[in-house]
Amino acid sequence: MSTAVSIEDLTFAYRGQEAPALQHIQGEVQEGSLVVILGHGGAGKSTLCASLNGIVPHFFRGRYQGRVLVKDREVAGHKVAEMSRYVGFVLQDFEPQLFSTNVELEMAFGPENLLLPRREIEQRIQGYLPLLGLESFRRREPASLSGGQKQRLAISSVLTMEPQILVMDEPTTDLDPQGREEILNIARRLREEKRTLLIVDYDPESGAEAEQIWLLREGGIAARGSPGEILGDIPALKSCGVKVPALIELFSTMDWPGKPLQVGEATALVQEHGLARPRKLEPSKTSPSVGNGSFILQMEDLVYRYPSHQIEALQGINLGILEGEFVALIGQNGSGKTTLAKHFNALLKPSSGRVLLRGKATTDYRQQEISRLVGYVFQNPDHQIFCNTVYDEVAFGLKTLGEPPDSIEKRVAEALATVGLTGTEKKTPFALSKGERQRVAVASVLAVRPEVLVLDEPTTGLDEERQRSLMEMLKILHGRGHTVIIITHSMEVAAEYATRAIVMKDGAILLDGPTREVFAREERLQEASLRPSSLVRLSNWLGTRALTVNQMVEELGG
Repeated sequence: MSTAVSIEDLTFAYRGQEAPALQHIQGEVQEGSLVVILGHGGAGKSTLCASLNGIVPHFFRGRYQGRVLVKDREVAGHKVAEMSRYVGFVLQDFEPQLFSTNVELEMAFGPENLLLPRREIEQRIQGYLPLLGLESFRRREPASLSGGQKQRLAISSVLTMEPQILVMDEPTTDLDPQGREEILNIARRLREEKRTLLIVDYDPESGAEAEQIWLLREGGIAARGSPGEILGDIPALKSCGVKVPALIELFSTMDWPGKPLQVGEATALVQEHGLARPRKLEPSKTSPSVGNGSFILQMEDLVYRYPSHQIEALQGINLGILEGEFVALIGQNGSGKTTLAKHFNALLKPSSGRVLLRGKATTDYRQQEISRLVGYVFQNPDHQIFCNTVYDEVAFGLKTLGEPPDSIEKRVAEALATVGLTGTEKKTPFALSKGERQRVAVASVLAVRPEVLVLDEPTTGLDEERQRSLMEMLKILHGRGHTVIIITHSMEVAAEYATRAIVMKDGAILLDGPTREVFAREERLQEASLRPSSLVRLSNWLGTRALTVNQMVEELGG
């Protein structure tokens, strides 16, 4: 098997920064293989990807040493446009990658620049539209798509160029579980076609079928090997800020034999070694804490149609959310989760029906009144950040509400301390990492002290440490009496933190109830293109009520 990519002692430091983003990287990727790259935020994963098609060092300049060879071509000696014929790159921040006026034109842009015949371009578009689930959106503007649909489009626009090497930087961050599986199926198909893939991810289970996993830490390769070697090495994963696969963590904590990555492997080991006895999952005898009994938000026959297309994005929603609940809104891409949530603070107004906030229609509130009651953090923090300093960003809402200067200073300090950003007041938010920008957006909402916090995909793009930090912060705020509503594709996050799960499909509510009861209904979840995490599916099979490793260890008597 020939070598597709060869990296020889690659070191790179961005202009103006002393510490290198990459340090002495050595490695080879064989043609037709899959390499999954894992590591903490800031480990150098995206920089390494950008070095494979010449974005580093041609667009991002700095100190560059060593060599990267792609198909025996030294990348630094070729223009990015030349390398695009060989290396397709899906960016981590995929939205700036989209600029055409509809889906079809976006997918045609790359092949057109390769001067392919019109007939060939059309065939490629026809082939990749259904592969990414975009056939019904062919004429839609990218701006009108959901975050997950935009991500599929970014991947499609690169696939239509049919590069020999495909590099995807966190390609599944905004996708529902089925969408994630579809991307992994595409990876399998491309490997059958002998194409080479490098995928960056935060989820270690993405590497289960890879030939190699590379673990990055602080710009260097900390470990490299087969999935069995790397994913079973708990100390190495933790040292690189990578989440330990839940089943491996469970088996290790229980001192059970084996290191399973899939539910089938785990159940086989449990049966083979008699590790636990499956029993019927009994309904909970006590309901989890779901609030204080009074509704803070109510939806009555809520219907919404986007002006650009008259399809009903919400179809007669009837829903009540109690004060003090911690709710997870889950569902496939385009199911209406964000559309519903944007009605909570009147970012959208009903086409028919109504939304009540503390018993009063949101249309009867002034926007300033609503902002004191409901805070909303967007899926992409860059959609709500616009000030030149972190302090001004966090203070903006308070200034708009007419708070006195002393109160503003105190509340900004409290909010930044809560999200762990004390000391960043004078920094420009646009120079911060995505995870830090996410926390700035959260702080700007917290400073107003709303009773309800709504966060759209709060853990997207965050590594294990930052994800847990943010969710633990929300857990604390929930404990202080805030009503917390998260929109999430992470079934693990929903399972661990939410007391109630609301499942949406095609603009309607499919399931609604305590998280444990909802996650036990795997067949109904499948209807919404969802499935619980591997750990929860094992819990369902065993008949335990556990949703986390710690809960399962406690319940099984470990």
